[in-house]
Amino acid sequence: MNSVNFGLTAQDYRRHRAGFPDSLFTRLAVYSIGLAGQRVLDIGTGTGSLGRGFAKRGCVVTGLDPSAELIAQARELDAEAGITSDYVLSRIEDNTLPAASFDIVSAGQCWHWFDRPRAAAMCAHLLRPGGMMLCTHFDWLPWPGTVVEATEKLILEHNPDWRGHSGHGIHYKEFADLTGAGFHALQSFTYDEDILYSQAGWRGRIRASAGVAASLSPEAVQHFDTAHAAMLTTRFPAEPLRIPHRVFALIGRKPLSS
Repeated sequence: MNSVNFGLTAQDYRRHRAGFPDSLFTRLAVYSIGLAGQRVLDIGTGTGSLGRGFAKRGCVVTGLDPSAELIAQARELDAEAGITSDYVLSRIEDNTLPAASFDIVSAGQCWHWFDRPRAAAMCAHLLRPGGMMLCTHFDWLPWPGTVVEATEKLILEHNPDWRGHSGHGIHYKEFADLTGAGFHALQSFTYDEDILYSQAGWRGRIRASAGVAASLSPEAVQHFDTAHAAMLTTRFPAEPLRIPHRVFALIGRKPLSS
């Protein structure tokens, strides 16, 4: 696929990408993840959606991301939410944070962008003994006949190299990644939740995706967005649009001793 740079779409990313739902944090608390006082490193943090959810629940959060543009948006959103998190400009594979310095390492909607074996090993290195690794995703679902399916087909017309289509929201490869890095007692859960979008909001969400503004030229993005608006008006005029999503979470624990 074309080179992907989410910094190119930082404004849409901030405004239109739905953050992780509150229901996820409620479920994670059952696994003792996201408890007040925990030190959380949120890798691939982007605009800070997952980390901000933990910070609102009293965690001490550090966000890590290679995009200065997205970190700037994360800081602004934190200020609007009345919270403060630290941020580090780095890829997880190359960071220099101290070993065994976090209770939780979280990766929200980003694991597929990493050198996965190196990232998993680094996460284990940064966790204290007994600390937990969380890989989680919040994916739209292109069920037949839905606006999501129609939108994905349109993206492929404008960007045939895009590989993010036809997903089902289950990320099975991550089990092997965590096991290979020494994590044990793996647990996972998944559930579905609809998100409501206006037509304008859904257009912004799609512009902020890897297949559109993060990889296409500005002219190509405008051409796509015009076609997307016309398709929505013609085929899905009723608002709000109900967009099916799936939450997936995988949790692994670092051994107490090697």
